[in-house]
Amino acid sequence: MPTLPLSRVAADQAFSRAAGAPLVEGNAVRLLQDAAENYPAWLAAIEAAEQYIHFEMYILHDDTIGGRFADALAAKARAGVKVRLVYDWLGALGATPRQFWYHLVDAGVEVRAFNPPRLSRPLAWLVRDHRKMLAVDGRIAFVSGLCVGDAWVGTKDVDPWRDTGVEIRGPAVVDVHAEFAEIWAAIGTPLPDEERPDHEGRAAEGDTALRVVGTRPAGAGMLRLDNLVAALARQRLWITDAYFVSVPGYVQALTAAVADGVDVRLLVPGGSDLPLVRTLSRAGYRGLLEGGVRVFEWNGSMIHAKTAVADGRWARVGSTNLNLQSWIGNWELDVAVEDTTFGAAMEAMFERDLGNATEVLLGRQARRATAAPAKTRPQRWGQRRRRGGGSTSRAAAASFRFGNTMGAALTSTRRLGAAETWVLAAGALALLVAGVVAALWPAVAAYPAAAVALWLGLSLAGAAWRTRHPR
Repeated sequence: MPTLPLSRVAADQAFSRAAGAPLVEGNAVRLLQDAAENYPAWLAAIEAAEQYIHFEMYILHDDTIGGRFADALAAKARAGVKVRLVYDWLGALGATPRQFWYHLVDAGVEVRAFNPPRLSRPLAWLVRDHRKMLAVDGRIAFVSGLCVGDAWVGTKDVDPWRDTGVEIRGPAVVDVHAEFAEIWAAIGTPLPDEERPDHEGRAAEGDTALRVVGTRPAGAGMLRLDNLVAALARQRLWITDAYFVSVPGYVQALTAAVADGVDVRLLVPGGSDLPLVRTLSRAGYRGLLEGGVRVFEWNGSMIHAKTAVADGRWARVGSTNLNLQSWIGNWELDVAVEDTTFGAAMEAMFERDLGNATEVLLGRQARRATAAPAKTRPQRWGQRRRRGGGSTSRAAAASFRFGNTMGAALTSTRRLGAAETWVLAAGALALLVAGVVAALWPAVAAYPAAAVALWLGLSLAGAAWRTRHPR
């Protein structure tokens, strides 16, 4: 066996420690683009299931596509296959009524909701299960950015959403099942041993090495990995993200890579289903553009993918968005692939996507980004664009960016951009209204504050009791 260079050994160790996930060799990995490739593969795997199905989905919509998946899962449960499904309570709010879940439960599917509201845990709703995965019989698994719904297929009036996933066969499937087993145990009775495959005796099914990176609140494994990839990239770092909300540390990592000659490109939605998050995303463009990062906005209905590829060698696909809510507040699941063939496919896909994107440029008085590729048209930073519609709000991600802008304005720690004007105005208006109400009607402000203080106090007392008496 050839000896790896010391630099490669050090990089492998750094990746393992940053991600908290080992490199697993011997896998067959298939890149799946959009619902047209993902959904048929998922349904085929469900149809072929013989023992158990583990399905973890942030949102499973009650629509035509959601009904198709529900019928497929119900049919397998009736046939004797163990079907376990986890959905996010907040994600499903307004998208999936209770009757949808009753249909599955009546068929024998075991359904669990992640983190429904509890009076004893008033702020627990901030933690979400944002994962999208399917694993079947310990032989095949899928990790992606797609939820289940008609938006990904498209309608006669709206184009399909652009999204990306992967199919995995080989030893890494065990790790995907293990991630499901952990969250299943976190919200109820653990999985039985027969539904927990292990690596012993697993034969290789390909020659691709990857890491299954399952992150959980306060873990920040993917944040560390994203920063490490930015530090190690030598030629190219191309990123696609659906809900980018910049944070100073990651922006610095990207601009430092540009300073070392790395071609850094960021593809984000032009029209988003979350106008607020899109506006907050645009508020962070200036620092990226001034640092030399090339920013592109997708011209289609919505680009929902969360992917990155560096030097055609390292790539990641999954559910983690580039914002603090995803990095440190959610349960997320991604795969980090180390393979030149897969990396080349990711780069080719990114270049195709740029053919339907507009490059964002600084104004004439500032440094311009390099020329946009063919089929794109330069767009001035700050120019207004159309809005999208649909989906569940990421209020926590927006609040992080809102707080960042307010802090920067009050402490003068960074230069603010024109797109942050409305954020400052909204913050000013909210504080002025609160101040006037508190001055003129003290009781109006005092009673809610007292109620919140009592609620939080009782919640903390309950937590202390449960900690002292765990049984």
